[in-house]
Amino acid sequence: MTKKQKTKKDIGKVATKVMAIILAAMMVLSVAATLVYSIIYMAQ
Repeated sequence: MTKKQKTKKDIGKVATKVMAIILAAMMVLSVAATLVYSIIYMAQ
């Protein structure tokens, strides 16, 4: 396995982790936004 291939594999791993973090953050934000929206809606 050459150095170039290893770097490419590492980039792939990092990209996968970043995508997972972004998706998780989006899920949390959407749930939080839904909760806030429902609370505001119920409060009226």
